[in-house]
Amino acid sequence: MSQKKTLQEKLSKRKYKIPNRFLYNVLSKLVIGKMLEPKYNVHYEIIDDINKEKGPCFLIFNHQSRIDYVWTIRAAYPKRLNFVVGYNEFFRSHLHFILKIANAIPKKNFTIDLPAMRGIDTIIKKGGCVCFSPEGMSSISGHNQPIVPSTGKLFKHYGVPVYMVKTEGAFLTNTKVCLDERKGRIDAKMVRLFSPSDLESLSDQEIDQKINEALWQDDYEWNLEKKIAYETHGRICEHLSDLLYRCPKCGYEFEMESGGSKIVCKHCGNGATMDDTYAFHKLHEDDVIPLTPTRWFDEERKEVYQELSKNLDYVFECNVKLGALPKYHYLKDKKTSEIVGEGRLRVDKYGVHYIGTRNNKPFSFDISYKELPTYGMPTDTTYVSLYCKNEYFDLYPDKPVVGKLLLVTEEFARLMENTWPNFPWMHWVYED
Repeated sequence: MSQKKTLQEKLSKRKYKIPNRFLYNVLSKLVIGKMLEPKYNVHYEIIDDINKEKGPCFLIFNHQSRIDYVWTIRAAYPKRLNFVVGYNEFFRSHLHFILKIANAIPKKNFTIDLPAMRGIDTIIKKGGCVCFSPEGMSSISGHNQPIVPSTGKLFKHYGVPVYMVKTEGAFLTNTKVCLDERKGRIDAKMVRLFSPSDLESLSDQEIDQKINEALWQDDYEWNLEKKIAYETHGRICEHLSDLLYRCPKCGYEFEMESGGSKIVCKHCGNGATMDDTYAFHKLHEDDVIPLTPTRWFDEERKEVYQELSKNLDYVFECNVKLGALPKYHYLKDKKTSEIVGEGRLRVDKYGVHYIGTRNNKPFSFDISYKELPTYGMPTDTTYVSLYCKNEYFDLYPDKPVVGKLLLVTEEFARLMENTWPNFPWMHWVYED
């Protein structure tokens, strides 16, 4: 009798094809068009229609929210898209069936994933359209992360047209710090970004640069001008201090407290309220509050970089619980892993290190910055994820320190390896 295959083994052997027309139409018109899309007040502008392409192509999008597939599918309809989706999502019970009928391709973020590349190759050779976010994960602070390096190399290899759906306002409907759905407005625009001749004439690096420039979007800054009110349910600052952990006035860390419509430093009283357009209003005339949450977070990044560059022996540590993917059943309650152990996480100039337990046995790992330029953040800012030796793990800190954990890891990675450089226009972060 043959041994039962694990979910991981089944996924690695999956064959891919262009989605079934009937099932895709049901997904687009009923699930998305009738159930999801009306929640968000989405407005579309089609500059270049991807449906005019009769052969294979790519469609990319800026990943400003957790559900960007909704407006991407609708903007491209009736073109059937094969999405590249985070590997861990295929183990979640509420998603695995939809991902299967959609013929989505699982991809392990920030790793070399040969099964994913084979899936992409299959769809392109069948004349289909592969759709993905080159950033590899949804926005954390309200603006983009840099794209995964070598995206340009992928596009040059295939030499087929590349289209883009760019959204404005999507992050404000689904922020990373709070899982509330907040209706306001989303603008989605489709353009053709590269023709085959464009790809032939540009270098890999030039393509990457043009993609970063084209996808760039800061939704908080965008709404300073638009002033669109979002339905925030009186919880607009809920968990905002998970990311905005450093007081801009006194400099104390992990003293910021947020909830309702207010964020305040417990140490010095510096603080602000936030209205439904996501605009800050100081509590006191002499309070020091950055213009937007993205600017606040970027200023924290600058502080972290200065701290690390002046002291390469800096160490960040915290207690964590360790999560892993099950082998024979799907995750329920929208979880992304099951807790299998606990231990101590250490981030230093050499990389990221875990020492603790797994399944009641001693367990540890060490990951260099060549392998780990950043973490994933599957749902919100309470935990992060990574891959070690191609295996997925979640790390759940016992305190709200994810904001600094992320910044320390990313900026150590840039100082030591810089395989995932920041945007050129973020140069001010690295200046004295």
